[in-house]
Amino acid sequence: MVEDQNLRHIGRMEDLQRTIRLLYTGQSQRARRFRHGLIAFDALTIIYFIATPVMPAMPAIVGLNTLVGLLILLDLTARLWIAASRRRELTRLTTLADVVVVASLLVAPLFTDDFAFLGVLRGLRLVHAYRLLSDLRRESLFFRRHEDAILAAVNLFVFIFLTTSFVFVLAFDEAAGAASYIDALYFTVATLTTTGFGDITMTTPGGKLLSVFIMVVGVALFVQLARAIFQPSKIKYKCPHCALSRHEPDAIHCKHCGEPLKIETEGDAGA
Repeated sequence: MVEDQNLRHIGRMEDLQRTIRLLYTGQSQRARRFRHGLIAFDALTIIYFIATPVMPAMPAIVGLNTLVGLLILLDLTARLWIAASRRRELTRLTTLADVVVVASLLVAPLFTDDFAFLGVLRGLRLVHAYRLLSDLRRESLFFRRHEDAILAAVNLFVFIFLTTSFVFVLAFDEAAGAASYIDALYFTVATLTTTGFGDITMTTPGGKLLSVFIMVVGVALFVQLARAIFQPSKIKYKCPHCALSRHEPDAIHCKHCGEPLKIETEGDAGA
């Protein structure tokens, strides 16, 4: 009797696991809507964690942080449960970022002070912009056509706001709230673009080294973005014969080997 109950329980768990896997990886309309919901959730949490570092630890904010943390934990648990290799899933950057973000959200209520560094840790949710891009690559033809420019813009976006969070904690008075965060963003962008107005500067050796890092990486990211915008647009599609990975969006033959291609298009030959 007990063995039969165990078998039924195992069967129900396997059915549930199969259902969740189909939601995350299937091609049905239900699965696509579910993944669109995940894309929206990732985007909203990214915006939320950019907007909230300067907010005081009011009960409503603490409660909302806990709710967001539980939702992220639920998503993380589901992905680990259905993963073909849990060890590989745990080594992904987005998974590690989620672990840190969930920990920062769920342990914060245990402290009497709202530590500013927790805001920086929550900023790691920005790396989910890259998982969002992966989902969009599968779901959006527009994204596949403009992938290089969008990826370069996301690289710049993530760098700016992660650096701003770090600068905010390192060099500004978090008690000043939004004004200090805007100053940190202003300093980051002014340094990144090498504008150097000089009204906000770092005076310590560590601050000066941080400024150098922002300048060097920022210039490289700006160059990458400009190149992606102005170079001829190509789409990622692997030729089945010679494995050339990039082609013009309206290509019907591989320019390297002449193999016929079947690139998905919307019928606009001028794209």
